[in-house]
Amino acid sequence: MFKTNKMLAAMLLIALSVVLAACGTADEKTSSSTGDNKYAKLLVGTEATFAPFESMNDKGEIVGIDVDIMKAIGEEVGSEVEFRNVGWEPVFQQITNGELNLGASGITITDERKQTYDFTDPYYEATLMIVVKEDSPITTLDELKDKKLSVQINTTGHEAAKKLQGMSSSNILAYENQPIAFQEVINGATAAAIGDNAVVLEYLKNNPKSGLKAIESDQFEKEYYGFMVKKGNTELLDHLNEGLKKIKENGKLEEITGQKID
Repeated sequence: MFKTNKMLAAMLLIALSVVLAACGTADEKTSSSTGDNKYAKLLVGTEATFAPFESMNDKGEIVGIDVDIMKAIGEEVGSEVEFRNVGWEPVFQQITNGELNLGASGITITDERKQTYDFTDPYYEATLMIVVKEDSPITTLDELKDKKLSVQINTTGHEAAKKLQGMSSSNILAYENQPIAFQEVINGATAAAIGDNAVVLEYLKNNPKSGLKAIESDQFEKEYYGFMVKKGNTELLDHLNEGLKKIKENGKLEEITGQKID
């Protein structure tokens, strides 16, 4: 009986060790499997309905501008990059929890987000656009003041809608991804959607029969995308900025984005 209990205790100890090892953070998982280079593998969270920055191809692979940029950075700093399609809000949660090393999902650098997360240097300049039906009489942002708007939740488009209509306006319908916000305009549930210009134009290009059109507005300020890491993770931030600086200098970033950004 004594021997049996000892064997059982040993088996339980081994099982517990396996469970604890599996529950490590993204940093622990990548560093333990790659030796001295702590960031030889980077776990990157995204929301893959945000074309052209990230989307799923016919093979079920995540592709897009953010993927190409991160792979180029990885080549410069010796990091393998693994993208995970976790959804928009879970990107933020899983970085906080340590399940991901960083987020790459067309994330705009804002003062509010910088209170909780750290960002790399900017890699893309964007602005917002309005999306309405082709026969809509709407031409300006101000005309949307008392109309129903659809947006992607907790994005700068969402913030712009709240700034226009009020923080708790019932006219603002917020969804998990941008394509749903556009579909609501098509369905007639909302008068307009607000979204990032590159994403709006990509959607209209890929859906020429959607019956939608885009409207520019000088009331929207310029935005800058950055890769997002857990607050205080300066080691990873420096690692990413090193690679980002190199692809800015060698022209790879401009080749991928079509933009030149300092």
